[in-house]
Amino acid sequence: MTTILLRTLIMYVLVFALLRLMGKREIGKLSVFDLVISIMIAEIAVIIIEDKEKPIMDAVAPIVLLVAIQIVFAFLAIKNRKLRLWMDGTPSVLIRDGRLNRKEMSRQRYNLDDLMAQLREHEITNVDEVELAVLEANGKLSVIPKEDRLSEETRLNSATHDPSAEQSELPPKFRYELLPLPLILDGQVQDESLERLGKNRFWLKNRLREQGIDQFKQVFFCSVDHKGKLYVDRKK
Repeated sequence: MTTILLRTLIMYVLVFALLRLMGKREIGKLSVFDLVISIMIAEIAVIIIEDKEKPIMDAVAPIVLLVAIQIVFAFLAIKNRKLRLWMDGTPSVLIRDGRLNRKEMSRQRYNLDDLMAQLREHEITNVDEVELAVLEANGKLSVIPKEDRLSEETRLNSATHDPSAEQSELPPKFRYELLPLPLILDGQVQDESLERLGKNRFWLKNRLREQGIDQFKQVFFCSVDHKGKLYVDRKK
């Protein structure tokens, strides 16, 4: 019993330290990749606790390897959006403009009971009240209600805005798309996103110059929303 308790304590300290090393993301919503890593670490820890004949290093080595793999892939995913989408998956639109996307729900094996339960968590009881509902890669449902559900105060405030500021430079078809759309990630222009918008690098550079930015590499993150508004975060 003493051996088992000692092994349990050692594995607890080891797993705790390594999960902290993997980052706070691992204790939040897990992607499929992160979930697989976490399950394997837990299984290895249990095996080494139960089998007193196996040396502790038989667990330490593979656990450290798994953590190293996770850290390396997480670093590469920060630099490469395509790799990140492959690892974490892409969001799925389940409701657009009050209409259910049955094909996508079937593909994700997402039933109506699950959908209605999560809509109620957002204080929505009718699908027709939803402008956009997106099943994120981590399994969370993000919901944007239709404008007619906004409070009267919000509508009055929006009415006082400059009308020219509300005009979008984007095609109407992007109103219900998965925006904001990333245009620059860590100094790298996302040409695929520009193509979806029907824009080019010349348009993007002109928009950045309006904010005093001359080069793409000066930008850490840049995105555009459905109103054509640019969000820019400069590199420090």
